[in-house]
Amino acid sequence: MRQTLDAFQVIADPSRRQMLHLLTKETYNISSLADNFEMSRPAVSKHIGILEAAGFITIKDVGRERFCTLSQDGFIGLRKWLTHFDDFWNKKLSNLDTILKHK
Repeated sequence: MRQTLDAFQVIADPSRRQMLHLLTKETYNISSLADNFEMSRPAVSKHIGILEAAGFITIKDVGRERFCTLSQDGFIGLRKWLTHFDDFWNKKLSNLDTILKHK
């Protein structure tokens, strides 16, 4: 069972956001991903575990290596939350446009 984490708390950490950006370019194994950070490999592994638990990445074992790939699941909650506010502002702007056209 996947642990439920608040997506905004997950992406609040700059290192995790950087990991997500790196994974938009290619799939990394954990060691090669860790090479991009000035932190211990266990610290990188902890961040990866949080990203995986929140559904932002998946990990696939290939032999002795573990490869990280982006997953859409974690982003869905973010998108829904932001869409709510996009809809709110679009409605407000539409109302303003209607008011301005009738003046």
